[in-house]
Amino acid sequence: MLESLLHISQFILHFDKYLNQIIQDYGGWVYCLLFLIIFFETGIVVTPFLPGDSLLFAVGAFAAIGALNFFTVLLSLIVAAILGDTVNYSIGKFLGPKVFCQEQARFFNKRHLEQTQRFFAKYGSKTIILARFVPIVRTFAPFVAGIGRMRYGTFLFYNVLGGILWVSFFVSCGYFLGNIPFIKEHFSIVVLIIIFLSILPVVFEVIKYFRKKIFEEAKTLDRIEIR
Repeated sequence: MLESLLHISQFILHFDKYLNQIIQDYGGWVYCLLFLIIFFETGIVVTPFLPGDSLLFAVGAFAAIGALNFFTVLLSLIVAAILGDTVNYSIGKFLGPKVFCQEQARFFNKRHLEQTQRFFAKYGSKTIILARFVPIVRTFAPFVAGIGRMRYGTFLFYNVLGGILWVSFFVSCGYFLGNIPFIKEHFSIVVLIIIFLSILPVVFEVIKYFRKKIFEEAKTLDRIEIR
């Protein structure tokens, strides 16, 4: 377990070097690999740990130096993101209720589901767009939309718009900013900052959840003491 965590941390800290090596080793096949990573990160509810924002930024940076074709990665990853959410929606619609009928589902975290449901309660259908920029919630949002039987036409509209905005934003940021000398020299730190900023909304939601829970428990204890 510790060894696996060390490998993951090394991959994150030297993300640019790993991606550069993959591009050199696999050539044109790297487009298929990138497509699959984004597809699984958005399309399979048990793989929210795959890189999303940081990968898109790195891809944009490599496109800027000509290692990847900008328009090819942009279009292919937009398609991957849209297809991923579509598959995730279908999984939620047909399998979601069965999976979460058990209190402890082996491969699914009910806390992540509840967190995403709070996003839907707050933002409605726009969650499909906003969740694109929030790791974990991004993977669970289409799944929850499927469980909730969101009208497919509405889901598709927000899915396509969200996919275009998310991929275009991070790939373009990488393309125009990734090769600024300072950012290039501190690429690993920039990737960590992107990851940190991406998970901040999740951290805030978790803190709010536990604060609310502690407050409710305190009120319950007060009522018991009064009686």
